[in-house]
Amino acid sequence: MILYPAIDLKDGQCVRLLRGEMDKATVFGDDPAAQARAFVDAGCEWLHLVDLNGAFAGQPVNGAAVEGILAAVDVPCQLGGGIRDMATIERWLSRGLARVILGTVAVENPDLVRQAARAFPGQVAVGLDARDGLVATRGWAEETDQQVIDMARRFEDAGIAAIIYTDIARDGAMQGPNVAATAELAAAVSMPVIASGGVSSLADLMALRDAGGIAGAISGRALYDGALDLRAALAALRA
Repeated sequence: MILYPAIDLKDGQCVRLLRGEMDKATVFGDDPAAQARAFVDAGCEWLHLVDLNGAFAGQPVNGAAVEGILAAVDVPCQLGGGIRDMATIERWLSRGLARVILGTVAVENPDLVRQAARAFPGQVAVGLDARDGLVATRGWAEETDQQVIDMARRFEDAGIAAIIYTDIARDGAMQGPNVAATAELAAAVSMPVIASGGVSSLADLMALRDAGGIAGAISGRALYDGALDLRAALAALRA
């Protein structure tokens, strides 16, 4: 199972939100590239980047910060937030991003996901963020009536690289991930599933790994707070 350290970007800074609320942001640094290097120096294999402003604006906002990270590290990076058309997908992938994450547009325009996955094999993931099992969009500000598993199954034949599943109620709350719901999703689809939201300890990571079928986990606040030691976590997962 791959551990993805998260760098969430708001106004050019590294932040973490509580349950996706922009007015509940904790700033952890004003040099995202330096933070990325620190994660890579600790041994991570991937980085997970989120343009929080972009998720609300519907277009990239923290582009300069993302490009600074891409220039600073040599591990693959995936990015979500404000990526809602083919031109933006093409632009990011041409600038060295390894994978784009399509969230809102996956709900509102699933044909674009299929088109992008065909054009860029292995470089398009779908982000499904949910409250009480129902998918939310537009920076988690709007809820739909779509169940996560039903939505994920729509992309079974699309050729996407992964499903990134976030339980919004757990995100940034340091209360542990929704292991049961994540494992249920992973068992219901053939695509790799990456867990996000609430991963706050080594025990959380081991629970996700031992649940079976979960390909990766994203952690942010716990790494910044020191509740989860990245080197130790990576060593445990490799063991």
